[in-house]
Amino acid sequence: MPQILIDHSPGLEFDVLGFAKEVHQLIPEVIDTRVDDCKTLVRPAAWHLVGDGASTEAVVMVEIKILAGRSAGARGTLTARVTDLLRGYVRVPAAFCVEVTELDRETYVFVDHPGR
Repeated sequence: MPQILIDHSPGLEFDVLGFAKEVHQLIPEVIDTRVDDCKTLVRPAAWHLVGDGASTEAVVMVEIKILAGRSAGARGTLTARVTDLLRGYVRVPAAFCVEVTELDRETYVFVDHPGR
């Protein structure tokens, strides 16, 4: 179930696959889910801008979408642990954003489509 979206500045070189794999291992330690249920998309940006453009720091934004019902404490722990993990992977000056958002259990639909 957990959906992890990683957006980052163009040209930012870091082991995003290694980071994603560690996030997949970390999430079940904090919330009730399985590693096999974690799904990640990585989306390098076409361009980025920080402030007035004078800064050259990279930007990394991570959103983790989970089903509603987990405590604020668990969501905060997940945010903190993913942020700490990100610090170990990004080795250049960067602005990080990590957010855990909740999906409404009544309106969220996930389909494991077998193809044709």
